[in-house]
Amino acid sequence: MSAFPALSAASIVLVAPPLKQRVYWVDRISHLALLFTVALLAIGFVAPLLFILSKALETPDGAASGVSAFGSYIASPALMQSLWHSTWVSVLVMIIVVPLAFTFAYALTRSCMPLKPLFRTTTLLPLLAPSLLSAISLIYWFGNQGVAKDFWLALGFTGIYGPSGIVLAECFSVFPHVLMILVTALTLADARLYEAADALGTSTVRKFFTITLPGAKYGLISSGLVSFTLVMTDFGIPKVVGGNFNVLATDVFKLVIGQQDFRRGAVVALFLLTPAALTFAIDYFVQRKQVSVLSARAVALVPRPSRRFDLAMAIYCSVIVALMLAMFFMAVFASFATLWPYNLTPSFSHYVSGLVDAELGDAMLNSLKLAACTAVIGTIVVFIGAYLLEKTRGLDWARPVIRLMAMLPMAVPGLVLGLGYIFFFNAPANPLNFMYQSLGILVLCTIVHFYTTGHLTMVTALKSIDPEFESVSASLKVPFYKTFWRVTLPICLPTLLDVSRYFFINAMTTISAVVFLYSPDTKVAAVAILNLDEAGDTGPAAAMAVLIAATSLVVTLLYMALGKWIDHRTQAWRAPNR
Repeated sequence: MSAFPALSAASIVLVAPPLKQRVYWVDRISHLALLFTVALLAIGFVAPLLFILSKALETPDGAASGVSAFGSYIASPALMQSLWHSTWVSVLVMIIVVPLAFTFAYALTRSCMPLKPLFRTTTLLPLLAPSLLSAISLIYWFGNQGVAKDFWLALGFTGIYGPSGIVLAECFSVFPHVLMILVTALTLADARLYEAADALGTSTVRKFFTITLPGAKYGLISSGLVSFTLVMTDFGIPKVVGGNFNVLATDVFKLVIGQQDFRRGAVVALFLLTPAALTFAIDYFVQRKQVSVLSARAVALVPRPSRRFDLAMAIYCSVIVALMLAMFFMAVFASFATLWPYNLTPSFSHYVSGLVDAELGDAMLNSLKLAACTAVIGTIVVFIGAYLLEKTRGLDWARPVIRLMAMLPMAVPGLVLGLGYIFFFNAPANPLNFMYQSLGILVLCTIVHFYTTGHLTMVTALKSIDPEFESVSASLKVPFYKTFWRVTLPICLPTLLDVSRYFFINAMTTISAVVFLYSPDTKVAAVAILNLDEAGDTGPAAAMAVLIAATSLVVTLLYMALGKWIDHRTQAWRAPNR
């Protein structure tokens, strides 16, 4: 007798292989688009970083040996000194800026002081200009011929060139980035906690340390890490006011541009990448532990009027805003001064000298081309990539790869990315070699450099749309691209506009991402400012910086007007029924 029972017809039916779902041609399109996103991020991000690593491991004769290049450079006192300089300056700026920005954010969210919109808008000014503007302004304030040079010397400083100038200029440049995070952190507060504390007779100081600070601790950690990373990887400010105070960012520039030592430049670039990647990893794990501050039953916190507190906050914010305006408008004033400091009569001589005599009108035009292409192409690429990631199915292996590659550019400094582009696109065997020193490589580098923020913004917007739209469309056999065009795109238009503006402004003001990649025909205005300052033409450099800021401001206003028109035409459904 057999040990196994006879198989019945029913059991044969049960073990039959499952039917495979048919894949339609429209799904193939989405899969191809996902593969294109993988290829774009691999070419624009992963490959350049791998080429930096391989270059750093090369020996002087070109053979890939390894550790000798690292060992020889680590042993040099210059690297340790630059690493120490970069670290303590970044920590000092973080220690100064985070408390100042937290107090400012606390005033905006927890007080009833007047002129809140004006204060908040003014703090956004540094975002519209290159970081070089603050450094140039400091030269006119406290430089060798500055109007407040004696005051600066009386404070005990030997001059503005060096660590003191870097710290002061970085505080101005980093402040709005830190403030935006802290305003968001303090806005998310549950009024019921404060009401319970008031019922128990808790003092204001104790409420601050037991409710406010614990609720904002993740915002404080994130803002501190952002401040540290921005200062550590910034190149423009140390280049202008750093003097003989070397930091890692300027070391990379000197080795690559000054000495043409690409191997040692790659080694320093890896050291520059390390702290940025470390802070990114810390922030990632901190955000994973963050819990929801607002529940479904939460009550929005509305500040109560308090004359003395509101007056104190208004005075504090007025001082901060006055300092920021003094920094910004000094550059504006100096750009119109005929001959500083002997003839302060307003004129357009510096603008003529920069745009006409130095032939930098083409650089300004190149910046506009770069910003426009980045705003259009970058927004389209980011939106389509995020949409395919969140709203389509299939090709499961590619999705975690795209998510990882989309998050990592935030942790890579622009100098490191630009140096990687030199090694990758300038390789003779690379079929993409034709892009080297073209406007296309500048656009690709800028898009990849700022990809993460745009991606996260679009993913957040897409997650807020009910997935039932796609399910219903699939059940009705409506192709995904029709749902995309008729439903998803109109809903996401305001977010698309915000992402496009973000790309445009950053493309106008970035220096580190493109400083290694431009050619005489593709020089951009932000890099031209650096060249003018190196040549001693500080007035035309200030004029170009102000021109970039003015252009960014005008474009921002145009975006705001376009946003209102789009809201009126496509977002009427968001308004409550009247």
